[in-house]
Amino acid sequence: MDVLLDPNVAYLVLLGAVLLAMLSLATPGTGLFEIGAFFCLLLAGYAIYQLSFNWWALILLGLSIVPFVYAIQKPKRELYLALSILLLVIGSVFIFPGTAEQSVVNPFVAMAGSVLVAGFLWIAVRKSMEVAGTKPSHSLDNLLGKIGEARTKVEEEGSVQVEGELWSARSEKSIPAGSSIRVLRREGFVLIVEKNS
Repeated sequence: MDVLLDPNVAYLVLLGAVLLAMLSLATPGTGLFEIGAFFCLLLAGYAIYQLSFNWWALILLGLSIVPFVYAIQKPKRELYLALSILLLVIGSVFIFPGTAEQSVVNPFVAMAGSVLVAGFLWIAVRKSMEVAGTKPSHSLDNLLGKIGEARTKVEEEGSVQVEGELWSARSEKSIPAGSSIRVLRREGFVLIVEKNS
């Protein structure tokens, strides 16, 4: 654990923890980012506890989450994402002050780490926000009212072809195979259809 007491290593672990925490907020559900962030935060917390640190830099790191959360809630908030990244970089670079018994973070390590994390966050979060904001290219609700063809006899069950896809279907009245049908509604992945006259 003595390796964590090197400010450069502690800085990189802290940067990784914040990066993983932000990615877990941007893309929730996998659990991998959350677990990684938790363990990195434990290691970074140990290092911060053992080393002297600037309170104001730690507060900046915490505050970087606020504009980040605001930025990922809706697209087109790049300004808040940029503010979050700026707070993250400033807070992490100045977290460990130079003292007689402790050196500061190497400027090359701070510059390289900050540029890599900032670039990765900018690209990854913007792409995640783009994907989250796009509408599905194929909405099942668009099938309502569409005309198709009964591939089998449709009554309690059957198959119909609508918009180039084969669907399970039901009808209140018997529809012979090969008949033209119209989609009335959808119940899950089953289309309720009627004979198209």
